[in-house]
Amino acid sequence: MGITNRYKITEVDDPPYRIDERLLQRFDQRQTVFGRMLFDREASFYEKGMYDKAAEIIKKGEPGYSHLDFVRALGAWTVYDYFHGAFSPHKLEKANNMMPKPAFKKFPVTDPEAMSGEVKKTALLYGASGVGICRVDKRWIYSFNMDGIPLGIPDDFKYAVVLVIAMDYRAIETSPAYPACIESGLCYSRMAFCVACLAEFIRYLGYKALPMGNDTALSIPLAIDAGLGELGRLGLLITPEYGPCVRLCKVFTDMPLSCDKPIRFGVTEFCKRCTRCADACEVEAIQKTEEPTYDTVCPSNNQGILRWPVDHDKCYQFWIENGGDCSRCIAACPFDPRKKK
Repeated sequence: MGITNRYKITEVDDPPYRIDERLLQRFDQRQTVFGRMLFDREASFYEKGMYDKAAEIIKKGEPGYSHLDFVRALGAWTVYDYFHGAFSPHKLEKANNMMPKPAFKKFPVTDPEAMSGEVKKTALLYGASGVGICRVDKRWIYSFNMDGIPLGIPDDFKYAVVLVIAMDYRAIETSPAYPACIESGLCYSRMAFCVACLAEFIRYLGYKALPMGNDTALSIPLAIDAGLGELGRLGLLITPEYGPCVRLCKVFTDMPLSCDKPIRFGVTEFCKRCTRCADACEVEAIQKTEEPTYDTVCPSNNQGILRWPVDHDKCYQFWIENGGDCSRCIAACPFDPRKKK
């Protein structure tokens, strides 16, 4: 199996990342590669969409790049792309269901640990592959959203419920062909389904819930805080159960909950010796240096975090040339215990 079982998972008091507080600031979502695609006139990919060359690529008739596979990928994104209520900060209204729903008094939480268990049980029931809970660290909230509006989360949203959505590694291993893109889209739609259902569950109990995908706050550091994994060389969360073959979403809430501890299981130490993700990257967007660094390599890197910075400009430019997203680094990572050696 994969290499994860060679390492002992240890709970730790402090998250397994290092920060330079002099450099770290809340990140502006417009500085992500997708924000810069819209706003950064200096970016080589300004106003260039990932699918711009899809029709041209499909005409070549290469295996894994058929017209049918491409539209399957588009269909897979439907829930994420069009069900905007999934990420609503308010209780959903105008249900497509004629049955009236009973109103209950606020559910009393006398045992936050037991309630955390119920929340996790519910998230797993709705389709999450893993769940962790942490206190909301406001350093991970974006400073501005894509519309340039300053973001602030009320202080009563004290807890983040972070959900892991596992991807089918066999589909991801076909990357950068379209079958892997289909799996990415399916997982994003599952994200929208899971957080929408979980947020409504919390609201029906009388508490506030703010569901999120990649918006509002950075998912990876919150997932690390919630004990779901560590940061890998490829710039993604590596989990003990699925390696980096996951997507992340989260729900902020004022419901009293019990937090999980961060974990260590040897990711940083292993990544110092392993460069398989970097070797697999066709555009050399992933660093091969042994030691992580506070340096950045593109405007989409946040400052003040010790890690191997990924060149998102090179990465997204390849997505444009490919006519779809790429997961070759994820497929190459040996940390997924579902894989054979």
